[in-house]
Amino acid sequence: MREFDVIIVGCGHAGCEAAAASARLGAKTLLVGMNLDSIAWMPCNPAVGGPAKSHLVKEIDALGGLMGQAADATYMQLKTLNSSRGAAVHSLRAQSDKYEYSTWMRKALQSMPNLTMYQAMINKVIVEKDKVVGVETSLGEQIKAKTVVITSGTFLQGKVFTGKNFSQAGRASEPAAMGLTGNLQSYGLSFGRLKTGTPARIDARTVDFTQLDQHPGDEKPNCFSFLPNRPVLKQELCYSTRTTEITHQIIRDNLMESPLYAGLIEGVGPRYCPSIEDKVVRFAEKDSHLLFLEPEGRSTNEIYLQGCSTSLPIDIQWKIVNSLPGLEKAEIVRPAYAVEYDFLRPVQFRHTLESKHIIGLYAAGQLLGTSGYEEAASQGFVAGANAALYSLGQEPLIFDRAQSYIGTLIDDLVIKEITEPYRMMTSRSEHRLGLRQDNADRRLTPLGRSRGLVDDYRWKVFNEKMEKFSKGIEVLHLTKIKASPKTNELLLEANQSELKDGNHISLAELLSRPGADFDLINSLIRNSGETLQIKNKEYISCFDVGGDSSSEMHCDLRFELETEIKYAGYIKRQEQQVSRLSGLDLKKIPDSIDYLSMKHLSKEAREKLHKIRPETLGLATKIDGVSPADISVLMISITAQKNTKTAEALIV
Repeated sequence: MREFDVIIVGCGHAGCEAAAASARLGAKTLLVGMNLDSIAWMPCNPAVGGPAKSHLVKEIDALGGLMGQAADATYMQLKTLNSSRGAAVHSLRAQSDKYEYSTWMRKALQSMPNLTMYQAMINKVIVEKDKVVGVETSLGEQIKAKTVVITSGTFLQGKVFTGKNFSQAGRASEPAAMGLTGNLQSYGLSFGRLKTGTPARIDARTVDFTQLDQHPGDEKPNCFSFLPNRPVLKQELCYSTRTTEITHQIIRDNLMESPLYAGLIEGVGPRYCPSIEDKVVRFAEKDSHLLFLEPEGRSTNEIYLQGCSTSLPIDIQWKIVNSLPGLEKAEIVRPAYAVEYDFLRPVQFRHTLESKHIIGLYAAGQLLGTSGYEEAASQGFVAGANAALYSLGQEPLIFDRAQSYIGTLIDDLVIKEITEPYRMMTSRSEHRLGLRQDNADRRLTPLGRSRGLVDDYRWKVFNEKMEKFSKGIEVLHLTKIKASPKTNELLLEANQSELKDGNHISLAELLSRPGADFDLINSLIRNSGETLQIKNKEYISCFDVGGDSSSEMHCDLRFELETEIKYAGYIKRQEQQVSRLSGLDLKKIPDSIDYLSMKHLSKEAREKLHKIRPETLGLATKIDGVSPADISVLMISITAQKNTKTAEALIV
């Protein structure tokens, strides 16, 4: 009988990161998948990143994971979202070639020492005296293991729906795993049901792109991985269209044909990625909804119709697609469908993602109630690393909320009761100003190195960068600019207030001003001379004055320096706010509070607070969907209400 330190069940995004982390730590690892041809498959949108999700990818990469490198190697388009807003919410998104992504990940895993891959369906986890001892396949083969990580995605008792027709499947044309739920329930683990969906795929040759709006990638794109030598690939266009009143009427007329509205699906779907029929019902006041057309790969004509997931019957799907501007003659290549599946309630797991009931059993991904490739990969990394550390007799790896989005994600999962697919958002983190995508390596690479997850090459690259970063911070604080006619001329041109005679300012103080940036710094340095007096000129040699890409300090690092300086004061204030949020269990919420009228709360928070009506702010923080920003709004509202009552009492 074969024996391993760690067995990973499932080879999706969670399974791949779990296997890579385990193998890198030196554990003898087996990755088991029902179909090794679909490793790291993208059954829904072939994209990586986006709001908050890019932070997770950057953190995985900083720790030595694979997702960032895979996305960089296989992108079709790269775009930074929210670029007009603060750096804390900047989010990189890659439209990926789903076929190349899967191939890249398979090659990366096959090249790793300590890792074996095997095609099989796991029907049982074997447990003796509340401890994992191995697994059993559908063919009756038993394999021993010290730990087991289950990353089965949507496959546990999965049902795929198109209209009122359904089949037992984890996703289209792939069989569901029917035995594992009952096996785990026999050990006392509790399950629920969730639902997700995917839109139809369209033949690009049948689309009239002249009617659509174009969406190009960034001219100078960023990348996910902190490693150098990033590939430069040709970027492809994405497009958008909108639903029409005809579209909405088709959906309204056929709502009861949807298995969701007909009561055939009991699982709860993702709030932040609703089906098109959900959008029409829930947002009835909207005349149209934006839909994106995104290529699935360079070797296929298939286009992903983002924003139009549905489980309506196929004949209705054709009508919906052909009602869209530019798609009047479009042909469906693959019908849309919904999938309902079992998930393990994550409150049964520790922060290591080990079961509280079964020693050596770990879980990650959609199985634990999340939505998205990035959330799955993050959990997979943590579960795989901790399974390996346990099998090797080492201390566990636990991430803190103040340290990472990964820590926030896992903390929310194992503490809060998940009732719908969980999606990572920047608003979920009370430390988000400090947890930016640009500084993920500074936050986490030393931790990864200390636990054996970061190899020598990445560590060398990181230390070289940190040396330049430290020098840059020193330069910005030590270099002083004195008032002069030329100085003030340049400051006024940049819409900055001028310096008074005899005054001076450091580059750091200047950068901390709203609107000031490295373009201004470089302008001041280039014009330094008799009319522009700068002390400590020896310090400025590391800056890219001329914009030469071969200079010592590249644009990514300049952005990090600028952001670090600008955010210092905001981070300090946020830390003070977080400190004030301690002791919330003692702060009572008035029974009379009207959550539904509080416009500054998110819609989800209003609904859930109105339904649950927590007695204290501490209890409110534990409700899924109530963000730290919502708690701040509640605190202000309660204080205002209390002050009003006090004033009224004094008047009386």
